[in-house]
Amino acid sequence: MHPPVRIAAVRYLNTAPLVEGLDRTQGITLIPTVPSNVVSLLCDSQADVGLASVVDAALAHSTSTPLSLLSCGMIGCEGPTLTVRLYSSVPFSKATTLHADTHSHTSVILAQLLLRQVHQASVKVVSFKAHERGTPNTRLVTTSTTAPVTAPATTAAESWPETVLLIGDKVVADPPPADRYPHQMDLGEAWHTWTKLPFVYALWMCRTSEAHTPPIRLAEALLDRQRRHNSTRLDWIIAARAPEHRWPIDIASNYLTNLLRYEVGPREHEGLARFYQEAATAGLLPEVAPPWATHEAP
Repeated sequence: MHPPVRIAAVRYLNTAPLVEGLDRTQGITLIPTVPSNVVSLLCDSQADVGLASVVDAALAHSTSTPLSLLSCGMIGCEGPTLTVRLYSSVPFSKATTLHADTHSHTSVILAQLLLRQVHQASVKVVSFKAHERGTPNTRLVTTSTTAPVTAPATTAAESWPETVLLIGDKVVADPPPADRYPHQMDLGEAWHTWTKLPFVYALWMCRTSEAHTPPIRLAEALLDRQRRHNSTRLDWIIAARAPEHRWPIDIASNYLTNLLRYEVGPREHEGLARFYQEAATAGLLPEVAPPWATHEAP
């Protein structure tokens, strides 16, 4: 009998339709973590499957631990996402520096791509750690000769940089001051307007060397079953989880029911391939096809 499959995932509101109930599913050990740790857990063999940024799979392709994408669930959209948002105090065409949320591996590439292709702006990316409770905030300033340092905040508005990318619950629960940012972009909406395709932010993935093993096949089946089950009880999930993340019920309902997509289909495959291609052409990612796992022996 195989030991439980170790599955690493983040407990945000947007992951609830994928992960709700997994901690009580026989055959699975759920490892709650933060987004930036998922790939490390996979590469260090501390987890078998993880819900991670699609950019991470592209970057891992030429490493000693390549990753394969599983089709049993995703976080994506076909239009607005609500929680992946670019804020700017200047027109996007005049942006020069992008302060990027430290958890936004895929979104920071998408933001650069959209700024370049839609607004003809080439930006320098600077790390930015947004406090979950918003303001007052501090920003991390990087120079060529020193490690990041913390710049002191003055007023709530001045504590936010000129152009910033934020993701996750904080966009709704603790957004930056509205008067600071007259220019805003929902990245999912901008991508769809440009390409007419869905966008895939995160997917379940595993080490390529184990993609065809019975434990991973079992994990795929369990994850797919749980996603399907959760889709039939979204109202209950929203009522139970939205208050924990400080979301209004009506906004959470629209978010999980209408805006986000969790099922992987042919259009999602097409959208991800287009993103990889565009990002590679722009020099933002290595040139690689999406490394989907197959059900055939290698």
